[in-house]
Amino acid sequence: MRLCIFSGSSSGVKDSYSLASKTLGRELAKNGIGVVYGGASVGLMGAVADAALHEGGEVIGVIPQSLFDKEVGHLGLSQLHVVQSMHERKAMMAELSDGFIALPGGIGTFEELFEVWTWAQLGYHPKPCSILNVDGYYDQLIGFLDHTVRQGFLKQSHRDLLIVEQDASKLIERIKSYHPPLVPKWN
Repeated sequence: MRLCIFSGSSSGVKDSYSLASKTLGRELAKNGIGVVYGGASVGLMGAVADAALHEGGEVIGVIPQSLFDKEVGHLGLSQLHVVQSMHERKAMMAELSDGFIALPGGIGTFEELFEVWTWAQLGYHPKPCSILNVDGYYDQLIGFLDHTVRQGFLKQSHRDLLIVEQDASKLIERIKSYHPPLVPKWN
């Protein structure tokens, strides 16, 4: 099993973000779960990769040439795929992965999570989509998603496709035991 990690190329302002990223990387490696991620050596992305590698885990990076050229590519990975575009990056990350976890991050992280979650909603894949809600980082987003359900723009069954946990071990267990629900037509 391999899980795709979406996270910031920054470390954010709280030490808890980096600590949780490192914990997640270690827990994935200890569970024999490979990491697929954006291939950077910096920020939370680098923290997850380094922690998983330190525990002997498999870590596969996928990075566009333009970012690799800016010297943010991680050169110590199990595999590093250098691709031409962000679209190619996201497609390859999804193809190599059996599920998805979003850590704290910015608009790139949000966009990646929402894309794979939308694909799950539309039935394009049966893979778990999840958030590791470190130190309440995603609380306001989760509240907004629930508001979206109440306003009739998102079915509760589709909202329930997104797994949210605050603890890495619990999140991994929920992902390992995930069975995609039978959700009726999306619209």
